[in-house]
Amino acid sequence: MDPTWLAIPIGLVFGFALSRGGLTRYSNIVGVFRFTNLTVIKFMLTALTVAMIILYALKGMSIIQFPNVPETYIVGNLIGGLIFGVGMSLAGYCPGTCAAGAGEGQIDYLISGVLGLLAGALAYGVTYLQVFPAIARIAYIGPKTLPDLLMVNPFLIIGIFAAAVILLFYYLERGHIRKDKLQEPLPEGSKESII
Repeated sequence: MDPTWLAIPIGLVFGFALSRGGLTRYSNIVGVFRFTNLTVIKFMLTALTVAMIILYALKGMSIIQFPNVPETYIVGNLIGGLIFGVGMSLAGYCPGTCAAGAGEGQIDYLISGVLGLLAGALAYGVTYLQVFPAIARIAYIGPKTLPDLLMVNPFLIIGIFAAAVILLFYYLERGHIRKDKLQEPLPEGSKESII
């Protein structure tokens, strides 16, 4: 059996998880950029951490082999990330949540989201030969991973990343607890100010 068929059930499970996690809601996506709802950040960082641990563990046991590492173009990645982030904050969804929202039957995701994806792909294809070669020459690293660049064991990077994620989650939760306490309504009849 061709393993590429696995993409279909994995995609369905991923879309279901996005939908059930509330990540197809406009308010959750836009809330990231307003720093009012960090559900998407928590979901993404958790997924990245778990995926890194599992994939490198499977590679370490020689169960899987990584495919060729994509080329890294620092300036191209920064420009692409900026365009992607601006588009995501304006639209209120990214390609994954757009597909999941369209799968839920949400018309705005289906029309504006899919049309936006197609327009972006068309613009990229039309400008590729003129823009990409110039950008590709600036800060080109090649097919490298962070452990390769730093010449360290991958599990050191994974450990540091996981620890940073745990500390970030702790900080965010503590911050939200304090914020929630400040926003608790005063007891009835109380005229004291919280501030």
